[in-house]
Amino acid sequence: MRIVVTRRIPGPALEILRAAGEVWLPDEDRALTTEELRKAVGGASAMVCMLHDTIDGPVADAAGPALRVVANVAVGYDNIDVAALAARGVVVTNTPGVLTDATADLTVGLLLTLTRRIAEGDRLLRARTPWSFHLGFMLGSGLAGKTLGIVGLGQIGQAVARRARAFGLDIVYSGRSRVPAAEAALDARFVSQDELLATADVVSLHCPLTPRTRHLIDAAALARMKPSAYLVNTTRGPVVHEAALADALERGEIAGAALDVFEHEPEVEPRLLALDNVVLTPHLGSATVETRTEMAVLAARNVAAVLSGQEPPNPVRG
Repeated sequence: MRIVVTRRIPGPALEILRAAGEVWLPDEDRALTTEELRKAVGGASAMVCMLHDTIDGPVADAAGPALRVVANVAVGYDNIDVAALAARGVVVTNTPGVLTDATADLTVGLLLTLTRRIAEGDRLLRARTPWSFHLGFMLGSGLAGKTLGIVGLGQIGQAVARRARAFGLDIVYSGRSRVPAAEAALDARFVSQDELLATADVVSLHCPLTPRTRHLIDAAALARMKPSAYLVNTTRGPVVHEAALADALERGEIAGAALDVFEHEPEVEPRLLALDNVVLTPHLGSATVETRTEMAVLAARNVAAVLSGQEPPNPVRG
């Protein structure tokens, strides 16, 4: 069986795949163009893809009738037309759970970097800008007693909330439905999105990207936030309307933002690059050796299971 891997992955995952079939890897470690992807998948029984790969009906048709499984090395699967693949009898899988702690750690790191102006201070020193200590120098914002608003209290949102409690933050959250067990464990309060935006000192995004959440944070949502509030996004870039965010930051409508994901990734709204009250990282949420290896291994196990006629560990349900 031919297994197409769209980008290089850690060795332990490749070992699993090579035991299940003949593995194809691109010569260069870069994102494939649409044309390259369709050419590569011809005759494939399985695909291991990344979040920047768009896998739709035409890609499945290019693979042909042998295609049985598409394993996304990510939790989100907004890059995959699940319905189109299901109509062709193709199983779609993802890699939930394994990146929860890594992403939550980065979220808190971004929050601290933003509110305590850590990156800004680093840039000041590297530029050899003259400075001296005084009581008004580069003041940031403390966290104790402030309110963290979490949009989407899933696994990652809950992990962020647990860490946030250690800093003395109060927790409110919004989402499609309440999570009573998490409320009790985290002393978290369910509120409407409007109330969350209006009252939170920090808004942290952890909802999946769907048609409903695309541009969830737009000009109107940003206008509801307090001028002293911060926005953190480690979920999917298009949840935030980047141009509207740049407008709000330039006008001082909110205090700052930290982004690990971008609306048109890898491109970034140019105005955000010029603002000192913005922290930017290149999609590092899951970027630890341990986490990325485990993600790839889980994707490989999903492939191996389907090709051997078994139920995969992490099927995506419609």
